[in-house]
Amino acid sequence: MAERQWADVCWLEPSPERPPRVGLRDLLVHAHEIEALTLTPPPFLSGMYRLLYAMTSRITGLEVVGGHEEDWLDRRAALAGRPLDPAAVDRYFEEMSGRLDLFDPVRPFLQDPRLADPQVSPKSAGVNKLVLGRPAGNNPVWFGHHWEAAPVPAPALEAFAALVVWLYYGPSGRCATRTHALVTEANVSAGPLRSSLSYHPEGATLLETLLAGLTLPPRTLREGDDLCPWELPELPDPLAPPRQPVPYPGPRSRLTGGWQHAVLLVPDDSGEKVTDAFITWGRRGKQPSTNDAYLIHQISKQGNPYARPADANRGLWRDLDGLLKLKTTGTAQPQSPEAFDTLDELGPGLFKARALGFEQDGKTKDVQFVSASTPPLLFGIQESDHVLARRIGDLRMFGELYGRRLEYAAKRAWALVNKDKVGDCAWAEHAAAAYWPQAEDIFWDRMRCENYTDSWKPFLHAATTVFDEVTQQHVRDARNARAVEQARIELHGGRRKPAAKPKRRS
Repeated sequence: MAERQWADVCWLEPSPERPPRVGLRDLLVHAHEIEALTLTPPPFLSGMYRLLYAMTSRITGLEVVGGHEEDWLDRRAALAGRPLDPAAVDRYFEEMSGRLDLFDPVRPFLQDPRLADPQVSPKSAGVNKLVLGRPAGNNPVWFGHHWEAAPVPAPALEAFAALVVWLYYGPSGRCATRTHALVTEANVSAGPLRSSLSYHPEGATLLETLLAGLTLPPRTLREGDDLCPWELPELPDPLAPPRQPVPYPGPRSRLTGGWQHAVLLVPDDSGEKVTDAFITWGRRGKQPSTNDAYLIHQISKQGNPYARPADANRGLWRDLDGLLKLKTTGTAQPQSPEAFDTLDELGPGLFKARALGFEQDGKTKDVQFVSASTPPLLFGIQESDHVLARRIGDLRMFGELYGRRLEYAAKRAWALVNKDKVGDCAWAEHAAAAYWPQAEDIFWDRMRCENYTDSWKPFLHAATTVFDEVTQQHVRDARNARAVEQARIELHGGRRKPAAKPKRRS
């Protein structure tokens, strides 16, 4: 993985001498000349960012504070203005010699070679189970004609992408049986990022992006205390209790320490393709949360924190409450990703936010990849200009408000026309599909023009227009027309309930 050209990149100044793909060494040495990674699918890029953050922090010496927190921030800012030291990059890869080989017989990268032992994991999962989008077992064929009787080998890069996604977004529940010591089990917990949407700061170069993604280590952390799985002297013990202090001692462990699955790729003789794979549990019991620094955490109605889930139908502008720390109504109390806390120290307004994730349920169902980005933003705007932050928050709030009102109005119109209960219906789905893209355009247009006057009006106009488009074609008589007009009131907040009359004292 260090030398072979596999990672797709976009160069700042493309030329015939600069290949479209590079290995990890060239990726880091030339990070100041690379605009961005262009890896797909989005959950693969999300996982690769975390692996690269961990490597960058070790190579640059930013894995420890080394003094005061301000010193760490100054060192990071200084590194952003010059290329990474090629000698430091080479030293790291020399230390990891063999550990970054995807098919190394002793320590294959991100894998557990013990699974090749028939007494440990007697049954392989198959390459179809490994690769995203392929049907496995009795599942129907959707995206490709693959079946268990004649599996098609996967190119090594495609298999590596699937490996990374399994580690971070893998399902929970039944898995292949694995025996370790005296424990034999066939179930696994979900990956640490399953169903979540992660947010990554992106700068003008890949180097800026990687440095911006680093988070402050604890002041008590010493060099060599915070190791990634491939850096450990021995293979991790799958029965070992969670590392202390809980949840994790440092940011590098948080980046790579929450994996629940164990995977082993089986290559063909050429080493260019993968013909089989073992997939099973990598740890017994669910590990404590890594408090991932790239997620928006919010509070449930029961008072429990959870990561904001990935939703392919939700525009990224709706998540600015968490990214910009905007004040909101309700009980969710979104918490900004930790990675954005010190972002403006590298230069205010220079970074955009990239959202990457995988819409899934909590167990086994995969729905859709999610990828989106914002323009460059002032992530510390709540502290630097709270008045402007309030206006942006109001703009976002009105977009959400009229989206909710439109949804309820469409549901109520459907219920009144069809003499049914208010609930999910086709009208509400059509209204949402038409409204939210318009609302997103309104939001960003207003932001660009810095126009926050009567910020509720365009959203109300959009909601009203969509409501008419969805309902008017079904108004065929006076009863239906009356039902639709009754429901239209919901766009304005519904009928006000009359104030209760004060009780007379006897």
